[in-house]
Amino acid sequence: MYAVYVLVHGLTLYTYAENWRAYKAQIAAQYSGVHLKVASTPPAFTFGQTNRLPNFLNSFPLGKVPAFQGDDGFCLFESNAIAHYLSTDALRGSTPQASAHILQWVNFADSEIIPPASAWVFPTLGIMQFNKQATEQAKEEVKRMLLVLNQHLNTRTFLVGERVTLADITVVCSLLWIYKQVLEPAFREPYPNVNRWFGTCINQPQFKAVLGEVKLCEKMAQFDAKKFAELQPKKETPSKKEKGGKDAGKQQLQQHHEKKEKKEKKEEKKAASPAEEMDECEAALASEPKTKDPFAHLPKSTFVLDEFKRKYSNEDTLTVALPHFWENFDKEGYSIWYGEYRFPEELAMTFMSCNLITGMFQRLDKLRKNAFASVILFGTNNDSSISGIWVFRGQDLAFSLSEDWQIDYESYNWRKMDVDSEECKTMVKEYFAWEGEFKHVGKPFNQGKVFK
Repeated sequence: MYAVYVLVHGLTLYTYAENWRAYKAQIAAQYSGVHLKVASTPPAFTFGQTNRLPNFLNSFPLGKVPAFQGDDGFCLFESNAIAHYLSTDALRGSTPQASAHILQWVNFADSEIIPPASAWVFPTLGIMQFNKQATEQAKEEVKRMLLVLNQHLNTRTFLVGERVTLADITVVCSLLWIYKQVLEPAFREPYPNVNRWFGTCINQPQFKAVLGEVKLCEKMAQFDAKKFAELQPKKETPSKKEKGGKDAGKQQLQQHHEKKEKKEKKEEKKAASPAEEMDECEAALASEPKTKDPFAHLPKSTFVLDEFKRKYSNEDTLTVALPHFWENFDKEGYSIWYGEYRFPEELAMTFMSCNLITGMFQRLDKLRKNAFASVILFGTNNDSSISGIWVFRGQDLAFSLSEDWQIDYESYNWRKMDVDSEECKTMVKEYFAWEGEFKHVGKPFNQGKVFK
């Protein structure tokens, strides 16, 4: 059966089921009294298929959801913009000061809540590999974020003013998964003001009409390796061309309106199996045409980068991952580079600096198969620096191989390391383990990000 793009008349929100980003727009519409049609099931919308069709992409070039279309043809993507459009003036802020404060909390949700919440929750849902260091760091970031909210709500019922605004809607929806999955009673107990505010919001009729009864976490969910393995598409030789006519797979994960291929034709399979569960886990740029592999000209290497990544993610860095790295590293097939951000004087708040790193990683998504990096933010607010160790397939700086990878790299100074030198051994150890003297930096470790 082929997916079709059905234009639904009226105000329409295209999404998949239980998309917390879409909830923002739906709750705003409840407060505004707007009749919003939600297209999340066939024939109006089939996630992973409809959003890849040319006529859908004409209206929504990224192919992501939620996506909004009015009966006059007016289109919007990005959930915050859609929620803002569907809000009343009261929800947006009745004064310039209130509007600015609301925007502040909307941005806070995107930059301070979503990254650590995703890193912590996604492994428990089986849609991301578990990384102990990343999870522990995410827990600490969640604690800091909740402390900020708790202090702000100490004398307030809502985030801005005396009524629900778009700030409350956005932050509640961003917190939804951690309250349902990992914030067990003992963990959330130190934040009574946040708990009171969250409970107040989700019990408002407009929230309940969209969210239903929200069951709070009773026991912190953990990573389930078996569940993760079951949700992963089988690895195989990439197909050389798409096959549009034969469908040899079984459909699974109906609750998410997605398909995973379970049986394959010998060497070819249907390209781009729709294995998306949440926005952050959508197959990056899957709707784009296939391009030639920039590394195809390189001979096969004995160093299996994915195997090292698994060691790094699941086992101790110093006693297991690093020895494995050096015992198996192929210095003819791979190279090691040091990158340092060129404009440290422009770095202000540390969370903004971290966003620089995260943004770069996101734009390099298609490089992950052939690269690994540990990038560290050093210092404090208004006195920080960014640098990292990168491992690339081949002997050249990989960014030059694709225009898609060249957005950020010119903001860094790059130096190829001598893999046999003591300097390289020391820096790889310090950057991979996030500990050491870092004599070349002169600032204390703040936090790190891993590209893998």
